[in-house]
Amino acid sequence: MDSLPNPSPLATRLRNTLVRYHGIADGEWRVAKKTKDATVWRKPSEEFSGYLYKAQGVVEDVTNRIVDHIRPGPYRLDWDSLMTSMDILETFEENCCVMRYTTAGQLWNIIAPREFVDFSYTTSYEDGLLTCGISLDYGEVRPNFVRGFNHPCGWFCVPLKDCPNHSLLTGYIQTELRGMLPQSAVDTAMSSTLANFYSDLKKALKS
Repeated sequence: MDSLPNPSPLATRLRNTLVRYHGIADGEWRVAKKTKDATVWRKPSEEFSGYLYKAQGVVEDVTNRIVDHIRPGPYRLDWDSLMTSMDILETFEENCCVMRYTTAGQLWNIIAPREFVDFSYTTSYEDGLLTCGISLDYGEVRPNFVRGFNHPCGWFCVPLKDCPNHSLLTGYIQTELRGMLPQSAVDTAMSSTLANFYSDLKKALKS
């Protein structure tokens, strides 16, 4: 298992990677799922043999409050139905930490519960915020969990220009679930999970 990284260069590299994803031309994406709350696209990942997913939808709230619900902290566990536990293992500065979290089984438990250890970083982006993360090979894997791996992931949240109390939330997710799984099951789960993320988040912000 690796030791903890130097946070500053990792944060810079992570931000630059997410900004590059954010600039990928529309024509490179294929629609994977569409709901009233969000559209999910995908394209082959450059990092591993699965997909990079892009999700986008308008959320009725201000940027800071939305990002506070997404990034590591007290809100996330309350509303994210997929997340079953979360511990902050290390805090480097206010906007930078290492967290360990677990996720519930999915697809009638075809996908067993997973554990992740992620470096998380939140920074300003244009008029809004970017909160992003990447998994680390750090710490012992707990029994009854498969250790998954998040390649560079993140959420851009910017206020709508003509309606600043609404925000455009765009996520980029590429999760390697690991373990013996049919790829089709993973692809189905990812698209649904991302669409549900928006509907769950909207409910949480209204409550």
